[in-house]
Amino acid sequence: MDIIHLLPDSVANQIAAGEVVQRPASVIKELLENSIDAQATQIQIILREAGRELIQVIDNGIGMSPTDARMAFEKHATSKIQQATDLFNLHTMGFRGEALASVAAVAEVELRTRRSEDEAGVLIALAGSQIQRQEACACPAGANFQVRNLFFNVPARRKFLKSNQTELSNIMQEIQHVALAHPQVEMTVTHNDVVILQLTSGSHKQRIVQLFSKGLSQQLLPLSVENDLMSISGFVGTPDGARKKGALQFFFVNGRFMKHPYFHKAVLECYQDLIPEGTQPNYFVYLQVDPQTIDVNIHPTKTEIKFENEAARWHILMATTREALGKYNAVPTIDFDQADAPEIEPQYLPSGSTPSEPRPQFDAYNPFRRQPAAHWETLYEDFRKEDRGSVPDAPAFPTEGMEDLPSRMEDTLASRLDQRSFPADEGMELPSAMDLMNGLSDDEKPQPARRIQYLQVGNRYIVGNARGGMLLIDQHRAHLCILYDRYHHQISNRQGLTQHELFPEMIEVSPADQPHLQAILPELSYLGFELDDLGGGTYAVNGKPASLDSSVNIHELMLQMIEAAREEVHGVGEQLDRRLAMRLAQAQAIPYGRQMGEEEMQQLVENLLALPEHQMTPDGHPVMTLVPNDVLASHL
Repeated sequence: MDIIHLLPDSVANQIAAGEVVQRPASVIKELLENSIDAQATQIQIILREAGRELIQVIDNGIGMSPTDARMAFEKHATSKIQQATDLFNLHTMGFRGEALASVAAVAEVELRTRRSEDEAGVLIALAGSQIQRQEACACPAGANFQVRNLFFNVPARRKFLKSNQTELSNIMQEIQHVALAHPQVEMTVTHNDVVILQLTSGSHKQRIVQLFSKGLSQQLLPLSVENDLMSISGFVGTPDGARKKGALQFFFVNGRFMKHPYFHKAVLECYQDLIPEGTQPNYFVYLQVDPQTIDVNIHPTKTEIKFENEAARWHILMATTREALGKYNAVPTIDFDQADAPEIEPQYLPSGSTPSEPRPQFDAYNPFRRQPAAHWETLYEDFRKEDRGSVPDAPAFPTEGMEDLPSRMEDTLASRLDQRSFPADEGMELPSAMDLMNGLSDDEKPQPARRIQYLQVGNRYIVGNARGGMLLIDQHRAHLCILYDRYHHQISNRQGLTQHELFPEMIEVSPADQPHLQAILPELSYLGFELDDLGGGTYAVNGKPASLDSSVNIHELMLQMIEAAREEVHGVGEQLDRRLAMRLAQAQAIPYGRQMGEEEMQQLVENLLALPEHQMTPDGHPVMTLVPNDVLASHL
């Protein structure tokens, strides 16, 4: 009995739709690309419930005839290519002929379109690939697509859609890609009857400023090169504009957005040693190449592109970026041109005199030579007390070779802290606050007139005497735990304290970030932030948390908060509260390298030990550990 059979068109179209239409943003991408190919100069996008209920795209392009409008929804029907060789000479955004057929397979679609030379247009309505009606209608020249009830016949796919702010953010990212690639096209975006984005036609730089912020204009360095392989235009950001989160990084080739890790590395190489570690530069790079030298037919999303002579193009891109940075003095250069240098008459000494050799004068400063011996001697004797119960009559602790002891201990203790356990004492539990107190004699326990003495090593760790060894505390992680507990308590109990600003600070966020920021505004208010939406992605920070350090960059902090909201796929909830509290604590925690006073260390340790969980940070890193005496002895 034969078992192989052809699938019905409706089933085949739904399978194809799984690749092309993954979420509302996929529909937006395909419809916008069709509008661009139709030579539209004005595009209006109307959304409801982040595209779940309605996605409407209206353009003033060339429109379609009744026959073309009907054929457009057939699988593999396209006007972009005629034969296979055309795939390597593409001048349009679309070419597969799958988009409209896939959208019609999983949604209710209605199209109104008319060519400028036609007196009447045509209306076509489909649902689940089935034509519901086709009739003449009155409509302006261009095309008007309405996509309703996305995934109405695929409930499993609809169930996997994320929250409205996540889906809307993905939609805005796709709109950004098209808007940046085609700045001559006017675009308006309306969501739930509110205009959230309005772009006028202009240059690439004007479009970048419209989408992101006016302040970005001062941080853009132009790129310009043209040769036989390709032409490069666009902008790279100045090093001082590098960001830890949310860097604006876009590649375009022949008006098409693409992702290319290899070219991304070429740009990053130019910023080596120019930006702090952990930050990323902004760039907007536009490439124009011969269509016959690229392959776009890699993936249905058409964001992965193969290039001929990638290595040569890589070097051209790197050289162009270096030139832009060097031209604007972002890269230090040495000028060897002596053509215009003034002539200086040499000065000769009288005969027989010999110039004396210059001798540099400096003070050799070593911080560990200024009374370190007493501190380290006391610490050493404390360890001996723990082992033997009393201080034996022994010669004075040798100071020879003590200069590099703190640095050697810092390296050793850093590795021990990250290991969380020690070979000599496998399975040793970290001490609790009560254990630490029990390990001290009555004279050493905290008294009103006397406190435990702590020592800072390498401006990174706090060490103190404990039962069986030395207690090692990471100062940054300890402060992180304290701040996280405070901020999470404020969010949970809606008790954030606000310090109002006399002169509000203005921040600007991209259209893709606005939905996430809007969603977390209540949580930010519980932390103590007071933000006022001024429209167009601009917010006024009228108040900050009372405990927030004035040196914290508010714009950078908001980007970190938005990133936390983006990472939380379930939207607003307890997990999001924890993420926001963590991000704010990370921005405030005592950094490594900061010297702490004795009272400050004392207060930090007391606050840490008062927490219910003081041994691990919220993200799973150890805060403190006990270094046994035998481990210390092996390194001394």
